[in-house]
Amino acid sequence: MAKDKGKKNAVKKSPKEKPLRGIHDLRRFFYKNETPIYFISATNFNLLGADEWIKGFKYITYIECFDGLHPNVFSPQEEMPHDEFTSIEDIVNYLLEHKEVVDYIKSRKEGGKALFLMFDERTEELAKQLGLDLIFPPAKLRNYLDNKVVTNRIAMKADVPTVPNVLTRVDSFATLRKVSKHLGEELVVQTPYGDSGHTTFFISNEEEWKKHEEEIIAEDEVKVMKRINCRGAAMEACVTKNGTVVAPLMTELVGFKELTPYKGGWCGNEIYADCFTPKIRRKAKKYAEQFGNQLRKEGYKGYFELDFLIDTDSGELYLGELNPRITGASSITNHAVFALADVPLFIFHIMEWMDMDYQVSVNAINQRWHLPQNIDSWGQMVIKHVEDNIRQVKSAPRSGIYTIDEDGRIKFDRMDTHRRAVELHNEAFFLRIIKAGEYLYEGADMGILVMRGRMMTDDFELTDRARMWIDAIRNEYDSTEPTDLPFQDKQMAEIGGFKMM
Repeated sequence: MAKDKGKKNAVKKSPKEKPLRGIHDLRRFFYKNETPIYFISATNFNLLGADEWIKGFKYITYIECFDGLHPNVFSPQEEMPHDEFTSIEDIVNYLLEHKEVVDYIKSRKEGGKALFLMFDERTEELAKQLGLDLIFPPAKLRNYLDNKVVTNRIAMKADVPTVPNVLTRVDSFATLRKVSKHLGEELVVQTPYGDSGHTTFFISNEEEWKKHEEEIIAEDEVKVMKRINCRGAAMEACVTKNGTVVAPLMTELVGFKELTPYKGGWCGNEIYADCFTPKIRRKAKKYAEQFGNQLRKEGYKGYFELDFLIDTDSGELYLGELNPRITGASSITNHAVFALADVPLFIFHIMEWMDMDYQVSVNAINQRWHLPQNIDSWGQMVIKHVEDNIRQVKSAPRSGIYTIDEDGRIKFDRMDTHRRAVELHNEAFFLRIIKAGEYLYEGADMGILVMRGRMMTDDFELTDRARMWIDAIRNEYDSTEPTDLPFQDKQMAEIGGFKMM
């Protein structure tokens, strides 16, 4: 057969992959995924259930919460020498350098992508050495946005209201009074970084100032706010190329002495259809969309969470803080009915790094997710050791599903890996953090309890049911005073001394 004149044999190019269109295409894409994806952190709590949505998704954790029974959790068995952990970043970097972890990653398909709850520039280097791409904006940008002063300025650009405040350097009590004349006598001072339970200071007189002056004076700039009577709320969202996807508003459990020793410290969330008023829910959704769109202009994409403050006197809604990351509330967000009916919020986050074009109607998703019929009722409580002592745990409750009777006695019912298995009102899912042989000390995370229904009353007090469960879980821990606690062992016990989720 004669060949056409002037034509040479050409290499056939594979047709360009068509963009994914709609939720069903996203589901199929991840069910067929061939790229190894890892969540590497202290525990797998924040992304529980992600392995059921994404083929090849694995957790690499320092703490083994499931005693080896979770099919997709890998935890190194041998403890390598390391400096005292002072942050989640330290734990993550320890894992990335651990021989067992390195061998595990290399034993799987070459390359892959990694998510972290927290990470730093050292993490980025270590991940690159292992051939892993990070599924998050650079640590430098995250750290910049995590600054509470920067958050405040981004809110101004996005036209999102904040509690009346001034951003300034404060070097004395006299200076504090001078710069805050218009804010009243009772003030709240926040330093740029840190957990709200540790770096938010309530100051109304010089005596209270003296308790915190060293931390405040050390900063180049702090946020000085008018003190308001408020309720906390949280909302998670995701900046995507198609717009900002926004999940429903949640309540926040804050400062309950039964759960945390830290005044103002986060200790849980609730999600339910009529959370706050319809007006507040609409405002929060609007503000989250505006803030997310501004974050995109700042160069950020992916998962974030906003803490809102609701003034109980005026009804006004204010932005409190930004968490540019997956958070402790993510487990609640990603297991609610709206997420299960479509895809969880973390799917949109991961999709931004999958080198695949996709198109979804963000407006349609946001409208659908905020319909009352698409929101079921759940709550979670983070149970910390609240006593000012150190105890060694002799026995601890297993992770899984528990039942409770009318007298407040609980029993282990069955093993499961996340809270979706909870069916009845007298059941709860418990994720154990501290196990036998380890130490309890003030602020240490003992575990997370998740159940259907409310944990707080409409007056934001713990329900009798919640208190009963807290007492029952604590009673499952058998501990004694350590007879010998060498200094280095006390340091190792401090793993829970920083925010782990």
